[in-house]
Parts: sequence; C-alpha cells; structure tokens
Amino acid sequence: MDIEGRLSLITRPPAQEVVTQDELRSLLETESSPRHYIGFEISGPLHLGSIVVPGYKIRDMMQAGVKATVFLADWHSVVNGKLDGDWEKITAAAKYYEEAFKLFAPGVAVTTGSALYAEHPDYWKDVIEFSGHVSLQRATRTITIMGRSMKESLDIGQFFYPPMQAVDIHTLGASIAHAGMDQRKVHMLAREVFPKMGWRPPVAVHHCILLGLGRPERGGVDEEAESDMEVSSKMSKSRPKSAIFIHDTPEEVADKLASAWCPPGEARMNPVLQYLKEVVFHEVKEFTVERPSKFGGSVTFTSYRELEDEYVARRIHPADLKPAVAGAIDKIIAPLRARFEGRRDELLRLVS
Repeated sequence: MDIEGRLSLITRPPAQEVVTQDELRSLLETESSPRHYIGFEISGPLHLGSIVVPGYKIRDMMQAGVKATVFLADWHSVVNGKLDGDWEKITAAAKYYEEAFKLFAPGVAVTTGSALYAEHPDYWKDVIEFSGHVSLQRATRTITIMGRSMKESLDIGQFFYPPMQAVDIHTLGASIAHAGMDQRKVHMLAREVFPKMGWRPPVAVHHCILLGLGRPERGGVDEEAESDMEVSSKMSKSRPKSAIFIHDTPEEVADKLASAWCPPGEARMNPVLQYLKEVVFHEVKEFTVERPSKFGGSVTFTSYRELEDEYVARRIHPADLKPAVAGAIDKIIAPLRARFEGRRDELLRLVS
C-alpha cells in the first residue's frame, strides 16, 4: 500500500485530528511498521464509545501497517478510583477488556500497566524526571483527562496520572499516540516535554467523542474547552440509558435509539446522525431507511453527506431514521454480545 493509502486509512473518520499531518507523513515514509498506543482505564462495561469507535481506528491503523497496542491502564485505574480502586476487580476486568479488544480488532497487541512497568525498571525514574518538567499549574489543567474538574479536590496521587500516561507512550516505543479528543491535553504535554528529555515526540491521532443518546448538555470537566459540550455529553457508563453497551440485546438497542435525542432537521450534536457518520458508514457503503409509501417509500444512501442533507431538508424523519440506525448498530455489536452472552450478568456485576 502506498503512502497516500496509508494516510487515508489513519486519518479517515472516526479520526478527528492529527498532530501533525506532516509528521505522520514523514513517519510513514521512514518506517514501514511504526508503533501505536492507545490506553484505557479499566472501569465499566464496554460501549460504542469505548470499544467500537477506537476499535475502528485501531483496525485502520493495522491495515495501514501500524503495530497497534491496546494499553490497559490498571495502575491509572487505581489512581483514579475506578472500581473502588480494588486491584482484584481491576485485574479481573482487564481480562474482559483484553478479550473484547482482541475479538473486535484481531491482531492487536494488548498489555497492562503492571506488566509493562515490571519489564521496564526505569519507568518510575522516567516518570519522576518527566514530572520535573511540568509545573503544578500545567498538571492541574491536564488533570481533566481523568474526567476530573479543576475545581475538584485532588489528591497527590492523581497528579502523577498525566506524567504516567505520557511516559507510557515512550516506554511502549510508540511513535503514534492515539486517543479520543478528551485525551488531547496529555498528548500535547508529551509533545512539549519529550524533546527536553531527548525523546522523539509522538504523532497524536485523536478520534471523535461519541455522544450519549440524551439531549446535549453544557458544563463538564473543562469549562474552557471548545469541545466542552461534546465532552460533557459523551457516551458514558454512568448514564446507562444514554449509552449502547456491547451487552445490550437487540430490543434494548432499539428502545434506546427510539428515545434518543434527534431533533428534526438538525444535524449538529445529533447523536443518531453521529452514529451513522462515525460508526455505521465506517463499515457499509449503502444504508437504507424504510419509509411509508406515502412519504416516498424506502430510500438508500451511498454516503453519509447525502443522508445528512436529506435529513436537514426534513425529507427524512427521525421516526424512520432511528429504527434503521438501531438495526445497523445491533449488527455491529452482535459478535461482541455473542462472545460474552453467557457471562453477561457476571461481567456487569464485576464492572459495576
């Protein structure tokens, strides 16, 4: 595959930003198999935003010849109080995450923080050295990557989170740091500090934040961010009725989409349309919306833009769009649901 084809795969939706495109091109021109990293806290059940969207981009990376790694951040999960900071629960849940990612993105490497740090005794030395280049003010601003507000009372351990996440990238030997847009700040911190330590700064690839199904809301972890509404409205396990989990039945998926925020004629901050753009059209070349004959009958679209234009023009109604989207999404999560079907209740208890 030529450079343009590889670039197209890495930068296509659900990718939203690359820092920088020129650096990515140069990397692909000089390395046939650059290393990639994406990290995940281990907390609640997996949903569209926590495995499908990043998983699509991981697949794109691998198809472009990138060596992709899913980093299960068990130490970070303890620092951030996930699963009550219970190490046994976090370790057990990490196996669930590993199994899911290996199924959804075959060939991806998976490791944990505890395994990585055991293999690299200099890791903690590097964390301390990295921290010496970061002011307390800068660390406080970056802490929002944890889903924490700058106004919250923070403990000392939480201030190590951003340096740890940045040093993870270097320790894994990753040239490409990948995450959702809500993790952008730590990648910018790494790009700033790495040269001071004689390390090559990573290319940063950020995928979109998938919205929850409810009405978008203001406020959030970072009130100064331009994407504040997206961050505060993102799909989250803490709002189960507004998230589509990989364990949801077809009926649950249909019910959740049926009650989703989807104002007629409005595309901005519309979760149903976003799922079409970032999830459904990533996998299909055609998408059919069934309508009553008196409203024109069924119509098939070959691009998301074509469908959005029709929706904004109010020639596609939410009542017709929602069940079509529900059916498409159910097909996407069906293999994951099937893998864990007999263990659903056990897993949900584990990660609750």
